[in-house]
Amino acid sequence: MVRRLKRLETIAEPDHRFTQTINGEGEKSAASFEVINPATATAFAQCPDASPEQLDRAVQAARNAFGEWSKLSFSQRRRYLHKFAERVRDYADAMATVITREQGKPFANSQREMAGTAHSLEQMANLKIKDQLLRNDGKNRIMLQYKPMGVVGAITPWNVPVGLAAHKIAQGLIAGNTMVLKPSPYTPLATLLLGELSRDILPPGVFNVLAGGNELGQRLTEHPGIDRVSFTGSVATGKRVMASASGTLKRVTLELGGNDPAIMLDDADFDAMTPKIFGAAFANCGQVCMAIKRVYVPEQRYEQVCNSLAEMAKNYRVGDGFEDGVQMGPLQNKMQYDKVLDVLEDTKRQPGVRILAGGHTLNKPGYFLAPTIVADVGDDTRLVREEQFGPIVPVLRYKDLDDAVARANDTRMGLCASVWTKDLEKGAAIASRIEAGTVWINHHLGSEADIPFGGFKESGMGREHGVMGLQSYMEPQVINVPAA
Repeated sequence: MVRRLKRLETIAEPDHRFTQTINGEGEKSAASFEVINPATATAFAQCPDASPEQLDRAVQAARNAFGEWSKLSFSQRRRYLHKFAERVRDYADAMATVITREQGKPFANSQREMAGTAHSLEQMANLKIKDQLLRNDGKNRIMLQYKPMGVVGAITPWNVPVGLAAHKIAQGLIAGNTMVLKPSPYTPLATLLLGELSRDILPPGVFNVLAGGNELGQRLTEHPGIDRVSFTGSVATGKRVMASASGTLKRVTLELGGNDPAIMLDDADFDAMTPKIFGAAFANCGQVCMAIKRVYVPEQRYEQVCNSLAEMAKNYRVGDGFEDGVQMGPLQNKMQYDKVLDVLEDTKRQPGVRILAGGHTLNKPGYFLAPTIVADVGDDTRLVREEQFGPIVPVLRYKDLDDAVARANDTRMGLCASVWTKDLEKGAAIASRIEAGTVWINHHLGSEADIPFGGFKESGMGREHGVMGLQSYMEPQVINVPAA
C-alpha cells in the first residue's frame, strides 16, 4: 500500500500513465486517444481506449463481485465509501489540477468540485433505506423491501466530470450494486484517477472505470451483463441511451439538459438579486445543466437589469484556469464551441437584437468566448428555444406575470427554474406553476445529497439523490405473509 500511494503522488504530473480499472487492477489498452486542453486547443495527454474485450471483463468482474458486496449491510458498505472519500480528500489538489487541464474551469472551481466529490461520497452513503410495513390487518402482513439490482452502467458528462461521477458511485454502491463507469472522452483522465484511488480500498470488481469513445458507451448500454444504466448528458444522447438499453429492458435514469428560466417579479430586490442571477448563468462558462439559461424581467425594470448584467459581463475575467483571478475558463471542447458560436451568429442576425456585452471570441488560443448578454431577442429564436450550454444569456421583458410563466413553460425541457421576489409566499405560489423538477426562490444552482433531483419532460427520467434516488438503484419487492 505504501508503494502504491507513493506512485499516486505523481498523478498530476504530465507523464502520469493513465490506466483502466478492471477488477481492482490497472490495465493499459492497445489503443489510445488524445485529450485536449480547451485553454490551448492542443493535446496534453494520451488516454487509454478500452477495447470491447476489456468491457466484457469489467462487466464480468462486476457481476462476480456483486454477490458478496450485495450481502454486506448498509453500514459495512458505508465504511468503504467513507474511506474512499478520505482518499479523495488526500489527493484533491492533484485531482483538481487534472480537472482544470482537461475541463478548463478555474483551478479554484476544480478544487470545489473535488471537495464536493468527497462530500457526495460520504453524504449519499449516509442515506438509509428501510423496509416498509404496508399492511398488518390480521389476515396478511405485507412488507415492501428494496433489493440491489446488480451491475450499474454509469456514463458521466464533461462539465463536472468527477463531481457527477461521485453521485452515481455513492448511490449505486451503497445500494449494494457494483458498477462499470465510463467518463466522457473529452474529460476522462480525472475519472480514471478516481478508479486508481479506489483500487486498494474497494473490493476487486465492485468499481470498474473504463475510458473510451461513443462506441464504448453504446456497448455499455446494450451489454446484457448490465442491469441498470445511469446517464447524465445531452437530451439527444439520452434518447439514444434509452433506445439501446431497451433491448434488455434495463432500468434507466436519465439526467439531461435544461433550459432553465429565472423570473424576476416586480417587487424583487434588483440590486441584490441581479448579481446572483449572473453567477448562476455563467457558472462553469454556462456549461451546467441547471444553470440559468433565460432571464424574464418586468418591463419597467428591463433596462436596469440588462445594463447591470452587461456591466458584470464586461468585468468578468476570462482566461486559462491556472491564471490568478480568472473567473471563467473556456468552453470545454471544439464541438460545443462551434455550436455556441453558431447560436450566437444566428442571434446576431435577428432584427432588433442588441448585444449588450461580449458577442465575440477572445484573441487567444483555446475555446474562449466573452460573456455575452443579449437583449430584445424573440421567444422563437434558437437562443431562447434551445439550451445554449455556453456563456450567452438572453434577457426577456414581460408585462404580465401569467404571460411570463407561460413563456417560461413553453419548452420541451423542464429541469430547474427560479423565482426572484421579496414575497416568499407569492414566490412559492409562482414556483408551483412552473414545469420543472426543481424551482428555487431567490437563488439558483446546487444539489444536495438528501434532496431528489431530476427533470420534467425531455430533461430526464427518474430521480437521483435522496431516498427516492437511492431507491431507483434498487428493485422494490413485496413480501406477503399470511396470518398463521
